[in-house]
Amino acid sequence: MSLIIPKDYKSSLGVIQTQQAIKDLKDYFEKRLSEELKLTRVSSPLFVLPESGTNDNLNGIEKAVSFNVPDINKNVEIVQSLAKWKRMALKKYGLDEGRGIYTDMNAIRKDEELDNIHSIYVDQWDWELIINKDDRNKETLKNVVEKIYKVFKETEQYVHDIYPEIKKMLPEQITFITSQELLDMYPNLSSKERENKIVKEKGAVFLMQIGNLLSNGKRHDGRSPDYDDWELNGDILFYNPVLDNVIELSSMGIRVDEESLSYQLDIADCNDRRELDYHKALLNGELPYTVGGGIGQSRICMYFLNKAHIGEVQVGVWPQEMINECLENGIHLL
Repeated sequence: MSLIIPKDYKSSLGVIQTQQAIKDLKDYFEKRLSEELKLTRVSSPLFVLPESGTNDNLNGIEKAVSFNVPDINKNVEIVQSLAKWKRMALKKYGLDEGRGIYTDMNAIRKDEELDNIHSIYVDQWDWELIINKDDRNKETLKNVVEKIYKVFKETEQYVHDIYPEIKKMLPEQITFITSQELLDMYPNLSSKERENKIVKEKGAVFLMQIGNLLSNGKRHDGRSPDYDDWELNGDILFYNPVLDNVIELSSMGIRVDEESLSYQLDIADCNDRRELDYHKALLNGELPYTVGGGIGQSRICMYFLNKAHIGEVQVGVWPQEMINECLENGIHLL
């Protein structure tokens, strides 16, 4: 357990006012995101069959929660995210290039280490947009990031207009930087320390190219090899002045094609996945080329409502000592 207690913390909004603000914020953000990226809302699964290959393996070490379904005599897994499922869904729905889908994704990640911004319950908007193979490049990625950042900026203004006591914090522009460039700037810092350093300087950063080995022989962070192209992905990071550190609000990227999937499966030593339904379809060129990602719903509520703990905007399970310490310091967990 890790917990940061901001000095003299006092929430700008009471508990009931916070609940109303969460709805206001989510409704606005969801509407503007769907308009900006031309996304249609769809239903999505809470659990999937492991042999489908559509569950997200995250860093490759997290174990999905699973249970047996007696009527089909099979185990199913609670989703960890829908990064791969969405691409299969887009094929099924037959949408045109330039159109996409989004869904309310609810997941359980039981291996998360609980702290101010991490919970075992994950709620995010998972979105996916069809692109042309020729548009699998950095320019496309940056263009999509700037559209999403525009929605973040508009949401910040919207919340401030309704609740003037909520401070605006975002800079006018988001800064783009690769993980290798960040390492070159701060070679003696850890990856998390490097992120903190750059967001404190810039306010909002899109950190690109996460997954491959850097010049120091390490990865900036782990990435599953079978959804993002590690050369064309990244995280949206904001500086959170309430906690005086970085908060990641989105992980996203242009998805693997046949060549990059094969390459990444090789170097990640995950070639056993080639026989799963999703991977076979992708390697056979049967799935659309896409860009997509997830945007944390509780994370954006926490950030835009200036909260110190994610438990102030979602109901979760926390260690008793964390609950007690939060209560003593004016942090009211739901």
